[in-house]
Amino acid sequence: MAKIAEVFQSVLTYAIPLMVVALAGMFSERSGVINISLEGTMIMGAFTGILFIHTMQKNELLNGHLLLLIGLLISILTGLLYSSLHAIASINMYADQTISGTALNIFAPAFAVFVARSVIGVQQIPLGNVFRIPSVPVLSKIPVLGKLLFENAYLTTYIGIIILVISQIVLFKTRFGLRLRSAGEYPQATDAAGVSVVKMRYAGVLISGALAGMGGMIYVVPISTEFSPDVAGYGFLAIAVMIFGQWRPLYIAAAAFFFGALKTISFSYSSLPVIKDLKIPGIVYQVLPYVITIVVLFLTSKKSAAPSALGEPFDKGKR
Repeated sequence: MAKIAEVFQSVLTYAIPLMVVALAGMFSERSGVINISLEGTMIMGAFTGILFIHTMQKNELLNGHLLLLIGLLISILTGLLYSSLHAIASINMYADQTISGTALNIFAPAFAVFVARSVIGVQQIPLGNVFRIPSVPVLSKIPVLGKLLFENAYLTTYIGIIILVISQIVLFKTRFGLRLRSAGEYPQATDAAGVSVVKMRYAGVLISGALAGMGGMIYVVPISTEFSPDVAGYGFLAIAVMIFGQWRPLYIAAAAFFFGALKTISFSYSSLPVIKDLKIPGIVYQVLPYVITIVVLFLTSKKSAAPSALGEPFDKGKR
């Protein structure tokens, strides 16, 4: 049971940030704006959040989960501000959405390296990882689920699950969600009904940025004791998860856990008895998640249900 719990917690570690960032992309693309800048937004969000945590820990000003929550809030605000650049370029200036996103992806790591070296002298920002919860009172005593979900856990895991639930409700059970989806499917009809397509698309992109910035922190906190401006391609993998999940929260969650399991195998194959006994070279497991991503996208691309107006700048005079 202990080994199963350890593997499941490892899957959660990789799946939760993937899910959150894929949901981030979903909000933007449901509004009709392509957002491939998730990687760059993750880096910016993680950078500012981790830099804040490092500063507080170094000066012994703040610690514990309050520090983590403030760091997450800073990451959210950073992602929101950074994604506003994409919104302005794509919505107001009718720029090519793919090029805009690519520019933000290129800028983020260079900016983070420059600022980190200017502020602390090196590009790796140390992180005192004191945020693991050994055991959640009462809940850890629940049979089976207690060991899987409430021992050796992180607050970020529960935040990710809450985001999934809220995303499902907002997208399909609220007026805002209906209008957001309408802006990505039928922008002209949406405008004719008196709903501002521009405002809906701004909302989608900004929500996307906020979640992607948070996703950067959620990715770094459980797995590292320092942050170098890199999130291992998670932003791009999240785009694949979003497409595989058909731009629907629950499907995205399932896809994220599938890829999270692959990631767990690629990093922990040497400690998994059944897999270790297969004597397959380690490099095979390391590239497995990316190869399967390509295969899955190839097999599911014909059934893709992307929003009808995705990537099309809104022209109010077009009918």
